[in-house]
Amino acid sequence: MLDVSVLPSVNAGLNGLSALLLSAGDLAIRRRRIEVHRALMIGASTASALFLVSYVTYPILQLHTAFAGPAWAVPLYYTLLASHVVLAVALVPLAAVTLVRALRSRFDRHRRIARWTLPVWLSCRSPAWGSIWCST
Repeated sequence: MLDVSVLPSVNAGLNGLSALLLSAGDLAIRRRRIEVHRALMIGASTASALFLVSYVTYPILQLHTAFAGPAWAVPLYYTLLASHVVLAVALVPLAAVTLVRALRSRFDRHRRIARWTLPVWLSCRSPAWGSIWCST
């Protein structure tokens, strides 16, 4: 049986890796290093996809997930969690369309949507760290 107690740490690691790769990929494209950008963004997409699988697996296999912080932090936790969920729901189609446009070499259309996708993707990372930390 899978030891689900390690999944919050795995999630945090994948989330951090995704943010690092996204930031490096953004820097690479600004420096016109297209192949480096491509590799970094595919890596970020892979890390994010693995994160999503792990993130969804945890509450399914862990029958009871409770907030582990102090009572005064419950409103903060749910605010972080709600903002993360809203951003994550918006991110899935944004990231998919952005990636498909790049892979199909539709760079004019890719650039237009990537300008929205990157900030949403990066903004989604911070609340995720907070909600993962608070539920462990």
